[in-house]
Amino acid sequence: MRIGIVASNTTASESADLAVEAERSGWDGVFTWDGLSIGSQEMVDPWAVLAAAAARTSRIVLGAMVFAFPRRRPWELVRPAVTVDHLSGGRLVLPVGVGVLDDAGFTAVPGQLTGLRERAELLDDALAFLDRAWTGEPFAFTGTHTTTGELQFLPRPVARPGIGHRVPVWPVGVWSAERPPVRSLDRALRADGIVVQLRGERAFDDITPEDVAALVGWLDARREELGLTRPDGASFDVVLQGILPDDDPAGARERLDALAAAGATWWVESRWDQQTATAAALLDRVRQGPPGT
Repeated sequence: MRIGIVASNTTASESADLAVEAERSGWDGVFTWDGLSIGSQEMVDPWAVLAAAAARTSRIVLGAMVFAFPRRRPWELVRPAVTVDHLSGGRLVLPVGVGVLDDAGFTAVPGQLTGLRERAELLDDALAFLDRAWTGEPFAFTGTHTTTGELQFLPRPVARPGIGHRVPVWPVGVWSAERPPVRSLDRALRADGIVVQLRGERAFDDITPEDVAALVGWLDARREELGLTRPDGASFDVVLQGILPDDDPAGARERLDALAAAGATWWVESRWDQQTATAAALLDRVRQGPPGT
């Protein structure tokens, strides 16, 4: 189980400082977030923050929880992603989703598609576009909402074991054992991992080892049903978010071990509350080391 933390409620310089301290303190990843205009919250550009963090660290994984790809044109994603990927020496990952409902980057922009189904289609367009862009070969693209003439993107991303010259993608996948949302889960199966979100009334519940085991079992069966295979040496990450207790390292370790035994590969501490998870509090938490240590 690898352990990361979200640099929420931080300025650009505080986010980069937090990444440095996280690397020193034994964390495995630091993630910024991707919002454009949500109420009066102060926000930073995720690519700029990740570039700064990449230049000042050498080991930790970097990304955002999560990138809202439907808000951007696919061809405008390639350059910043590859730039951060090269700056970091291949440590970038791309957790991706349809975007939060209250971001005015969707709702206040004329012509922007805002329906959940349309945003899911835009996300699929973006992921398909990036798959073509990572090849480094000239291509034209036609998706559900996106059409381009011939484009070519060089350099390619840093090569990784099992998947070659591409940046790993972790789509958000919504899970319900009673009614698995097949389209959401299939999107993750065709990528490199899944950021797990429980469905409906359980959306804000803690994810249990039983949830993880049921999801992993369903994904394995579905992968076989679709005839999908992972290249030799390629991992598939099951990424969980939440908050573990600071005052009970043994309990935190026990929970992490149970989740890992069920099939989870990442835990990301996600402290969003602006009143308690201040930049100073987050930095202090990072310096204590990952949960359970």
